Amino acid sequence: VQLQASGGGLVQAGGSLRLSCAASGITVSSKAMGWYRQAPGKQRELVARITSGGSTNYADSVKGRFTISRDNAENTVYLQMNSLKADDTAVYYCNAESLTAWGEPKNYWGQGTLVTVSS
Repeated sequence: VQLQASGGGLVQAGGSLRLSCAASGITVSSKAMGWYRQAPGKQRELVARITSGGSTNYADSVKGRFTISRDNAENTVYLQMNSLKADDTAVYYCNAESLTAWGEPKNYWGQGTLVTVSS
């Protein structure tokens, strides 16, 4: 399983970015997929998640500004980030939730993409 995250960069406050997570070895439509972020000195936190059924949930800090979606044909998950703030600066990671053959949770992670928002 490989998750290739891309789309990060430097953007001014109020701007937008779209992150992409291209998956191989799994089918994104059959898994719960998420975006997490980790800012310097802070713990990794969930930003947005989409279930196999298409239900979504967001961290309170990004509700109304970020949107998670997926393209089944491209086997890719996206995170559209609008109205970016300096507090959104972090390394963003793509995550796929799966199970082992014994039914135990197993998470797959992408390599992370850095988002820097200048104020």
